[in-house]
Amino acid sequence: MANVVAKVPSMISSALTQARPKFNIFMKYARVELAPPKLSEIPQIKAGIAKLLTSAKTGAWKQQTVKQATLNTLVGAEVLFWFFVGECIGKRHFVGYKV
Repeated sequence: MANVVAKVPSMISSALTQARPKFNIFMKYARVELAPPKLSEIPQIKAGIAKLLTSAKTGAWKQQTVKQATLNTLVGAEVLFWFFVGECIGKRHFVGYKV
């Protein structure tokens, strides 16, 4: 028992040493991907929404490959999933609201 307790500090130290490079990579991407949009990016967002609406009106979405359609479906399902998870977190219950 004493032998295991003596090894704990060195195990923690080696775990932190191994985790630090991966954490730095995570932080590098998190700063970029999780940041809110800048004011300079708003025209690009508007153009993207306009392109999406035009595609929906003209039927260009019918010309997608199966791979693109599958990817778009998965992204839509992910957004929907996170919406419902956020709802559950917000109301603090899985079913219904407290009235």
